[in-house]
Amino acid sequence: MTLVEKTILCYNSALSKKALEVSVLDVRGLSDVADVFLIASGTSKQHAQTIVNAVENALRLAGMKDCHVEGYQNAKWALIDAGDVVIHVFLEEAREFYGLDRLWADAEQMKLQAAMAN
Repeated sequence: MTLVEKTILCYNSALSKKALEVSVLDVRGLSDVADVFLIASGTSKQHAQTIVNAVENALRLAGMKDCHVEGYQNAKWALIDAGDVVIHVFLEEAREFYGLDRLWADAEQMKLQAAMAN
């Protein structure tokens, strides 16, 4: 699976569970940890966990068996490490507090809307 295919899969999975304010940042050249950060918000602990479950299940169905999830129980900030794509799912107040969008402001926003048309 290519980087773009994996990113689109994660993006669609998060949106399928009504994730809020989904942003996709191309952090190649800015981070040694991953190539893409997908950042999304949930409205409650259960909503955030539902988003995490959807993304993790989609990745597993696509053949990625080595994803690692952190922060699921608390779900104020849950993280799915899918190798070159790292998915951050926040409760809205935690997202504002930690400010990953601001921290990675130099990263280019990936434009996935055209890819989502299907």
